[in-house]
Amino acid sequence: MIVQQDIAALVQALAPVWPKLEGARIFMTGGTGFIGRWMLEALAAAPVRAEVVLLSRDPVRFARTSPHLARRFEMIAGDTASFAFPSGRFTHMIHGATDASAELTANDPRRMFDTILGGTRRTLDFALESGAGRYLFMSSGAVYGAQPPDISHVSEDYAGAPDMRDPKSSYAEGKRAAETLCAIYGHQFGLDTVSARIFALLGPMLPLDLHFAAGNFIRDVMEGRRIRVESSGQAVRSYLYSADLAAWLWTMLADAPAGAAYNCGSEEAISIADLARLTAEVLGGPGVDVLGRADPGWNPGRYVPSTAAIRRDLGLRATVPLAEAIRRTALANGWTK
Repeated sequence: MIVQQDIAALVQALAPVWPKLEGARIFMTGGTGFIGRWMLEALAAAPVRAEVVLLSRDPVRFARTSPHLARRFEMIAGDTASFAFPSGRFTHMIHGATDASAELTANDPRRMFDTILGGTRRTLDFALESGAGRYLFMSSGAVYGAQPPDISHVSEDYAGAPDMRDPKSSYAEGKRAAETLCAIYGHQFGLDTVSARIFALLGPMLPLDLHFAAGNFIRDVMEGRRIRVESSGQAVRSYLYSADLAAWLWTMLADAPAGAAYNCGSEEAISIADLARLTAEVLGGPGVDVLGRADPGWNPGRYVPSTAAIRRDLGLRATVPLAEAIRRTALANGWTK
């Protein structure tokens, strides 16, 4: 019920955008993942005739998990770095496929880097060949590297960078290089590209059993356990609701200026320890244990965007506060308290 309500609200919020996509033929990678599914759910429910061709490594699996989307949109099998170009012209391209696996970053960073860069170049080449008039790249807030503690909300003009000597930077550096490729194709070939620098997210359809702290905390409460924060919990994050992100991405595809890059995230900052406490409070969990171990992640500090640019240029803003995002995510996963 929560998902259906969110989709209905999302379709209504995007009412000015849908006419601009009437008759569009869109090629999309990453459509079977968390972000892509939210985008497709909105489009499938929207009053617009738009065709989408989805690239997936496992179309059969997606057809099992989301049969209504698999029936609505065409699917082709392939890998982003080597897929065969489908025939015909396309009006838009959305490249969102990335294996954002913490395990892959730790154990095979070369593959992580190559996957991001190779997939971006392949889809950019296809955009040129297919005549696409707009290319939306799903980048990451990780491109800024470690956020200085004296910058409360990092903006798009911040010139920081990940540590090039650290293999854990493979994901962030891959996204940086991919954004540079987009700029090259814009300058050299006239391709119209825009980049969404996506920060941390929360919402229905987010897997609760992967490496996302917010989802893990909700899972702990739903299973009747105390929330365990393995680290000191001092890292600071913010969480944009998934339906809000879908609205932002469709709007960027339709309306963002050519060559633009926008932060896509929430400005509502919270430490990981306080996120655990808030989750326990909202969902009635038994409590929180902060173990204080070393943080093994790529960014044990602050990771919070400024969204002033996207608010100013496109009129977009977060609409779902964090506590409500926690509640809705839990309800969508069967929480009944």
